[in-house]
Amino acid sequence: MNRDMLRQAQQLQARLAKIQEELETATVEASVGGGVVTVTMNGQQKVLGIKIAPEAVDPSDTEILQDLITAAVNEALEKSRQLAGSRLSAITGGLKIPGLM
Repeated sequence: MNRDMLRQAQQLQARLAKIQEELETATVEASVGGGVVTVTMNGQQKVLGIKIAPEAVDPSDTEILQDLITAAVNEALEKSRQLAGSRLSAITGGLKIPGLM
């Protein structure tokens, strides 16, 4: 590997590390059921919090609440993946690099 290629690889690695740090602090939010369940997640797909409105809690029908939580988590995951993908594509030029997303 020549020096230019090594330097470019090191620069890419440094930019990837910076983006990973940014994704850790970047957040997305997904609300379902008219806002009765809200999930907050960071850009690394870590759930940071779940808010459930009191009116969504019905002990006699927990299945609806379970469905709402599932839907909110899945929506937050998709938003988080899109955020990470857009940040990473800025340095990869849209190339799909295995292991990056």
